[in-house]
Amino acid sequence: MKRFAQLFAELDGTNATNAKVEAIARYFVSAPAADAAWALFFLLGRRLKRLVPSRAIGQWALAATDLPEWMLGESYQIVGDGAETATLLLDQLPAGANVAEVSLAEWVEHRIMPLRTASADVQQARVLGWVRDLDRWERFTLLKLITGELRLGASHTLVVRAVSQVADVPAATMAARLMGDWTPSAEWFAQVTSSGATDADRSRPYPFFLASPVDDGVVTAEQIADTLGDRNDWLAEWKWDGIRAQIVQRDGRVSIWSRGEELITTRFPEIAAVASALPDGTVIDGEIVAFRDGRPLPFSALQQRIARERDVARATRNVPVVFMAFDLLETGGEDCRSDALATRRERLAAIVMRAQASGARLRPTPDAPQAQLLPLDDEAPRQDEALLQVSALVDAESWPALAAVRRESRVLGVEGLMLKRRDSPYGVGRKRGDWWKWKIEPHTIDAVLIYAQPGSGKRASLLTDYTFGLWHEGALVPVAKAYSGLNNDEIAELDRWIRTHTVERFGPVRHVEPVQVMELGFEAVARSSRHRSGVAVRFPRMLRWRKDKPAAEADTLDALMTLIR
Repeated sequence: MKRFAQLFAELDGTNATNAKVEAIARYFVSAPAADAAWALFFLLGRRLKRLVPSRAIGQWALAATDLPEWMLGESYQIVGDGAETATLLLDQLPAGANVAEVSLAEWVEHRIMPLRTASADVQQARVLGWVRDLDRWERFTLLKLITGELRLGASHTLVVRAVSQVADVPAATMAARLMGDWTPSAEWFAQVTSSGATDADRSRPYPFFLASPVDDGVVTAEQIADTLGDRNDWLAEWKWDGIRAQIVQRDGRVSIWSRGEELITTRFPEIAAVASALPDGTVIDGEIVAFRDGRPLPFSALQQRIARERDVARATRNVPVVFMAFDLLETGGEDCRSDALATRRERLAAIVMRAQASGARLRPTPDAPQAQLLPLDDEAPRQDEALLQVSALVDAESWPALAAVRRESRVLGVEGLMLKRRDSPYGVGRKRGDWWKWKIEPHTIDAVLIYAQPGSGKRASLLTDYTFGLWHEGALVPVAKAYSGLNNDEIAELDRWIRTHTVERFGPVRHVEPVQVMELGFEAVARSSRHRSGVAVRFPRMLRWRKDKPAAEADTLDALMTLIR
């Protein structure tokens, strides 16, 4: 544990990319294999399920130090992190010394994980007994682990770089080995870092290749042309509003993986069924989209499928889906990611067409394996969509023509366009230059700030989490929470204003005078019975501080309702 806590401290203490990679690599070289396996598990952002509530940690720290209750609340408002607050309170106890070192694997497997089945009293006794033997960083690391809140400050890409250096294998190979489900162990770590290792789990997907957003301000056809060059060098597709996923068909078995490396095969049995018609040794990348009557449904409909682990059959009937395939990663058991995108797409279309023709539940299409995309206000009769389709290319000869098509995105129920270099390979992670997402401009409303509370982490001492309302029958109704969009100077200015214009306080939450107006941007809006306003907005963020606009002229809830499809 001591060595792992030191790594945590090193990563927390630097923003330098190379320093982070070097620190991680040093750890893997020196740590026992079982410890390295668990460290890699945590470095990749995987977590133990929360074993004890964060609030309990604070109460135990008070019990061990005899500090007053108010100290915990006040400290948390400043720090913004439960484990860190408890660690600071525990500074009242002397740090442990001359205690035999216990390995990270021993800590996780034989101390921390058994807490799940222990009573609250036993949990408290064990944790407080442990922290008396640890120094500050070890205490902090322990509390982060048992609350499931450990974040080690290194991106997935940097971790892959470090472990690939130690193993002396290409980063892309290592990224593929680390995908999917695996259990940390000494044997597993030895296998994954072996230069001659082969992948025993044939169901694993490839690392996902991610598109970069077109930079802010690059929105016109002329600006896109200046940025990307000749239109003929690029393929354009719709940007679907669904779940990014890979279908893996190997050894007669179908697996569907989300981008978050979650196995979701049982959530979408109809897609798994039709994917069984794919040739063995096929891996396809695409998007699972809620789809009915020739048009995509809002993402809020798809969320019903994501959340429902039981009664999948009912969810399947209520929310039909399709798999929009847009890339071929493996065919005939051979990795084809290095081929040009245009070539991969041609082979993908042929494979999907054959699968459509052979699948009993599929509807073949005559010339393109893509159902007609209909405007959302078109009341066409329901179609029996093919469950496995190739996402059609958007036909527009010039950047101005493509920009005109993009303006129809919201009517068609898509998020904009994907722009992909015709000769691009399928990479790993977010490599800028080959794939871009050119999203439509967001919906906007002018809303009034009504509540504020402190942020977390480095923003714990500032009021940065805001709740905004719209007018409805003479009162402001909360409709959205937003945390991003203001620069540091604006945050500091608004923080000062909030502190001097607070009307009421409810714990950390401040009710403020209804004066400040913000222009909010968001991707979509849907009805919601869980919200007082009756609506939920997706990805709200602050676009602009409307100092020029009085609160009385902010938008109404009715205006927001009109944006619902």
